[in-house]
Parts: sequence; C-alpha cells; structure tokens
Amino acid sequence: MKATPLTVAAALAIALTACSGGGEKAPEPSTSSEPATEEATETAVTTASVENDDGIPPELRGRWGLSPADCTSTKGDAKGLLTVSAYQLVFYEAVAKLAEIKASGPGSVTASFDFSGEGQSWNLDVALSSHDGGKTLVRKDTGPDAAPAPLTYTKCP
Repeated sequence: MKATPLTVAAALAIALTACSGGGEKAPEPSTSSEPATEEATETAVTTASVENDDGIPPELRGRWGLSPADCTSTKGDAKGLLTVSAYQLVFYEAVAKLAEIKASGPGSVTASFDFSGEGQSWNLDVALSSHDGGKTLVRKDTGPDAAPAPLTYTKCP
C-alpha cells in the first residue's frame, strides 16, 4: 500500500491532535504533489483516541457477510453478518464499541473494542482492512478471546 502525501499529512494531523491534549484544531493536510517517502509513511501510523478522529474509515463501513446468505437472510439468522459503522461493529449476537484507534490508514484500521453480548463483556484489538477497492474485508482479532485466524467478509449488495 503506497501512501499519498495527502494521506501522510492527514495521519500526521491526527497524531498532532492526539498529542496536543486539548481542543486545538489540527492543521489542515497539505496538498503537495511531492511523493511520500517510505520512512514518512512508517512515521505516519498513529495512535489516536476516538474523540480526536472520525472513527473507522468510511471505506470499511457497511454490511459484510462471511457467506452470500448472510447478506440476504430475511429470517434474522445471518450469523456471519458484520455491520461496521463509524464507532461500532455489530455482529449476530454481540456489539463492539470502538475504544481506541491504534493505527489507521487508507483501507485499514487497528483498534481496541469493548465487546458485549449474551450477558458478557470483553475487550479485543481488531484489525480491519480492505485492499481490493472495498469488495472484501479482512478482520483479524488479537487478545485472549480472539478468533484463531483472520476472517474474510464480502461486501453486501
């Protein structure tokens, strides 16, 4: 994934806002046409609190199914359906609220989520990414209750 100067500048603006500790507005991203260096791209991966950004990137939001039937079920039995909004993930029997964004970039986010469902609550770090123009979404959980392997969802029509 190659970052553009605009995405690097936006990531740096988020980092400055997160580190400022106050209500100061982050500087506007530069629209320079100079290419970003790989080193600048690595530096641009940031940690930001939910209050200081726009949540989960828009290209990752929407309805995603582990199988085509998850997208079309009318019986409420779409167990592989994942609905992603700016600040939460909604599963068949659980909801995960965004707690802290650890890294974000075009088509990807890694964040801590507070899960609840079936009378229980737990925390997981979740990485979401889509690097094929939004056709598929890969979810990789880390933590004691994490799924053992990444899950690949398909965008619902």
